[in-house]
Amino acid sequence: MRVLLRFVSTARRIQRDMSQSALPRISFLGMGLMGRAMARRLLEARFPVTVWNRTLAAATPLAAEGATVVAEAAEAVRGCDVLCTMLFDDAAYEQTVMGGALDALGAGALHVACGTISVRLSERLTVEHARRGQQYVAAPVFGRPNVAAEGRLWIVAAGEAAAVERARPVLAAMSRGLSIAGSEPAQAHAVKLAGNFMINLMIEAMSEAVVFAEARGIDAATMLETVNAALFQSPFYAAYARLLLNRPDPPGATLGLGLKDVTLFLDAAESAGVRPEVARVVAERLRAAAEAGLGSADWAAGMLTAAREAAKTGWERKA
Repeated sequence: MRVLLRFVSTARRIQRDMSQSALPRISFLGMGLMGRAMARRLLEARFPVTVWNRTLAAATPLAAEGATVVAEAAEAVRGCDVLCTMLFDDAAYEQTVMGGALDALGAGALHVACGTISVRLSERLTVEHARRGQQYVAAPVFGRPNVAAEGRLWIVAAGEAAAVERARPVLAAMSRGLSIAGSEPAQAHAVKLAGNFMINLMIEAMSEAVVFAEARGIDAATMLETVNAALFQSPFYAAYARLLLNRPDPPGATLGLGLKDVTLFLDAAESAGVRPEVARVVAERLRAAAEAGLGSADWAAGMLTAAREAAKTGWERKA
C-alpha cells in the first residue's frame, strides 16, 4: 500500500510540475480498445496527442476530444517527443514500427512500447533505437479496456534509468501504479508474458473447477465466491470469475490473445534455457480451443466453454 500511495503522490506532483512547463508532444499508434482508452487518458491530462490507426475510422472519434488524427504512421511520428505504441502483436510492430515509423522518429525521441510483444522483438527494438540515437522504454500494461478507461492500469517498465524517468509522466497519466523490472527493456516484456501466463493458469483452474461444481450440482458462482472469500480475497480473481460466468460483449480480451501470449512465453522460456511443462499443457488446450472456433471468444468465457467441451468429449486431446 505504501508503494501505491507513493506512486499516486508522485503522479500528482508530476502532473502539477508538467503543467508549469511545455508538455511533450505524444504520438500514439494503435487505436484498438486499449489504445483508445489510453490515449483518452493522455488527452484528459492535457498532453498534445497525435493518433494513428491502420483503420482510420477507429481513430477519428478522438478528434472531437482534442487529438490530431493522421492517416499515416510515419506522419504521426514525425516531430514527436514521445512515441507510444499499443499494437496487436509482433507482426503489427514489424509492419508499422520497423516498417517506417522508426525511421520517421527523430534522434533523441523516446519510444514507449505498451503492447505485449515477444522478448526477441523487444531486444531488436533496443538495438534499433540505440543505432538511431533514440531512447526506448518497454512499458506493457496489465488491465482490460475498462480498467484503462478509468486510468487504473498497472504498468511494468524497463529501460535505462533516464529514459524511464522521462517516460514516467506519460505512464502516470494512464495508470494507478508502476513497477520497474530492470534496465533492459525486454525484461518488462518478460514480466508481462509471465503475468499473462499466470492469468491463463488462473482461468484454466477456475474453468475446470466450475465444470466439476456443475457436475456435482453446485452453483458455480457460489463456489467461486466461497473459494475467493476463504482463500484468495482477490478483486482480480473475483473480476475474472464474473467474466467467466457472464460472457462480456464485446470481449475485452480474446482467447486468441491468451494463446498468442502463452506461445510468446514458451518461446522466451526456451531462449532462456527453461522448459515450463504446465505452460505447454495450457498452450495445447488454447490451441485446440482456437481451432474449434473459440479464438475470438472472450478469454475467460471461451476457456470455460473449452473446459466444458473437453470434459464431455476430450476433443482437445484429439486436436
